[in-house]
Amino acid sequence: MSPEWQAVWLTLKLAGITTLLLLIIGTPIAWWLARTQHWLRQPIAAIVALPLVLPPTVLGFYLLILMGPDGAIGQLTESLGLGLLPFTFEGLVVASVIYSLPFTVQPLQNAFLSLNENLLEAAATLRASAWDRFVSIAIPLARPGFLTAAVLSFAHTIGEFGVILMIGGSIPGETKVLSVAIFDHVEALEYTQAHWLSAGMLAFSFVVLVSLYTLNGRFQPGVVR
Repeated sequence: MSPEWQAVWLTLKLAGITTLLLLIIGTPIAWWLARTQHWLRQPIAAIVALPLVLPPTVLGFYLLILMGPDGAIGQLTESLGLGLLPFTFEGLVVASVIYSLPFTVQPLQNAFLSLNENLLEAAATLRASAWDRFVSIAIPLARPGFLTAAVLSFAHTIGEFGVILMIGGSIPGETKVLSVAIFDHVEALEYTQAHWLSAGMLAFSFVVLVSLYTLNGRFQPGVVR
């Protein structure tokens, strides 16, 4: 496999795993933020949204410290026999999950906030448990939010650069994803290769956004299907 296709495969693998983990982790967080009135709601919402305003290199720097041999995460992974996470694919997954978390939580939270409360209350009067109401009513009605969260998380992970470079560097076959490969080509003045990879990512981003807007439009009430 050529280095370029290796980078493409690694990028898709990272985006797929990250998106799956984010939906698993982000769904209960979004549900809690949408339903609770606890005083911790705003601080936790701010923590979730931090990657939106923090420079990626700042986030990457602190993750590098935490995952290093003197950091809390690094000491934990070493004690479990997992080794250190920096400059490994697993480290990229952890960093990507944290960096793309708001792109999963916020669409899901908005979808849960827009739910018809009467439907949930009616199910409760019929003795449906909280879990039944969540699985049978909330999740199906929030389907557009799940779609948006999955697409945005996948696309955002593919476009990551600063956090990836700080945590993973540029190890072929291990941490060298598309964005890093483009950077390496530009740094080596290999503009033709950089053009091809950049054009591919541009086309991918356009298709993703058009698909997302089209699908969301189909889910809107009153839209002819």
